[in-house]
Amino acid sequence: MKVWKRNAVVAAIVLFVCAAVYLNWTYQGQETADAGKTLGQAALVSGQTSDPLLSSTASPAVTETGQPAGTESSGYFASARLNRQEARDSALTILQDAAADESADEAMKEETAMAIQSLADYTVAEAQIENLVTAKGYADCIAFISDESVSVVVSTGGSELTDADVAKITEIVTDETGCEASQVKIIPAED
Repeated sequence: MKVWKRNAVVAAIVLFVCAAVYLNWTYQGQETADAGKTLGQAALVSGQTSDPLLSSTASPAVTETGQPAGTESSGYFASARLNRQEARDSALTILQDAAADESADEAMKEETAMAIQSLADYTVAEAQIENLVTAKGYADCIAFISDESVSVVVSTGGSELTDADVAKITEIVTDETGCEASQVKIIPAED
């Protein structure tokens, strides 16, 4: 009975995480269609500002989505996140099907539940790493966690990663995952 409850809780958490990611993804696309301008953004569609203190040369470049240039994910990061989510969703579906299979023995169901829990933990840890790295001032970041290592791809804005940058990112990853520094791979991405 205890294993069944734990499996149900794990499945519910994974379902909520997937639903949140899906809703965030769908609302992200609708946000640009619904809003004429972003809160705090003074530039209009034509690129002109209504603020007399800003010259026309100082107005920020605005992308198709209405966000200032440089504030949205580059093509690589967006496609990598989408690919990672699609792979996670298919793996989760396979694991849930295996857990729901009535012909599977209890050991198999418990192993499947642990794999689902591990997948959910990886998802949360990756999101935490990405948020903390971007909070440190990096333009964008994506993390990939496996059993043996953690890979972090960081947008450097065209500059090289210094030893201090590598140390900051490694510290974030080791704190969030409990991995050793030797298991962390940091890859600079060219924009």
